[in-house]
Amino acid sequence: MKAFKTIHAFLLFSLLVAGLCFTACNNTEDGSYVTPITLSEKINGKWVLNSIKQVDEIAAKNIDLSGQLDFMSFSIDLQADADNNPTTFSVTGNAPALLPASGNWEMEHPFTNSDGKPARIFLYSDADKSQKAAVLTVTATPGTNRILEFKLTRKQKGQAFVSYIYNLVPATVNK
Repeated sequence: MKAFKTIHAFLLFSLLVAGLCFTACNNTEDGSYVTPITLSEKINGKWVLNSIKQVDEIAAKNIDLSGQLDFMSFSIDLQADADNNPTTFSVTGNAPALLPASGNWEMEHPFTNSDGKPARIFLYSDADKSQKAAVLTVTATPGTNRILEFKLTRKQKGQAFVSYIYNLVPATVNK
């Protein structure tokens, strides 16, 4: 009986040592640090108009302007430096001039707001960024769907009266 207990203990000890050998070799690779993707990294580039909608903010009525006033010729090129920091922008096309033709741009915050507020793009017509020429509220950020959508709201005495919602796709994508 004593020999049986000794053999049983030896087998149990052998299985335990073997089990430790197999689990001790497990080394999990967590990867290397990658900088987070900023909003300007997602947004920079040349964008062409997919559709545009005018919203009467007082009467809450929408008008599709896509096929009117040569809006479909609109494009915006948001440039960034090598570190994906916003630099300059230019607007081309024969659409009515709702935005400045060129200047500098920046994001209000580099990342998505944790409080749920939409991101905003500031357009400046001067290099020193002393006065905002336009504020664009981003309503759809490129991700899986390569769509950028922003809203330009016109105000008078602090009261919004009309908005334009631009739905854009990258210039390289066929519509």
